[in-house]
Amino acid sequence: MRAVIQRVSHAHVTANGVPAGEVGRGLLVLLGVEDADGEEDVEWLCRKIVGLRIFDDAEGVMNLSVRDIGGGILLVSQFTLMASTRKGNRPSYARASRPEIAEPRYGQTVERLGRELGRPVSTGVFGADMQVSLVNDGPVTILIDTKHKE
Repeated sequence: MRAVIQRVSHAHVTANGVPAGEVGRGLLVLLGVEDADGEEDVEWLCRKIVGLRIFDDAEGVMNLSVRDIGGGILLVSQFTLMASTRKGNRPSYARASRPEIAEPRYGQTVERLGRELGRPVSTGVFGADMQVSLVNDGPVTILIDTKHKE
C-alpha cells in the first residue's frame, strides 16, 4: 500500500459533482493498493498514520499526532499512486489492484483508521471521478509505502 499523507487545515472531496467527505484540521490521506497488500499492511499503515507526530506542540515542535490534537482524517482512494514511470512518459498502472481487490482493502483501511483514531473517518467514493481540495498546512506531506518501510 502507498499513502500520501498531508497535514491540512481543511480538505474536502466531491464525487461526480456531489460533496462526499471533508475534514477540518487533520490529515488528508490518498491511498493506493496493490495485489500483494494484506491485512498486516492495513494494520501497520493505519497505526503509522494515526501515530505520526506531525502537528506542532505548544513549543512549535512537530510532536503531536492527529489523535493527540483531536483532528480528523479524510481518506481518498487513488490507484495512480501505484504508477510506474520507469519506461517512457506514459505511466503504467499494472501494480494497482483491480477494484474487486482494492475496494475491500480500502474498506478495511477506513474501518481500521476509525478504530485507531477513535472516531469515524471521512472518505471519498471508491472508483468515482473525484475532485479534492485542500489547504496543506506547513506544507507537510509524507509518503509511506508498506513494502518499503523507511
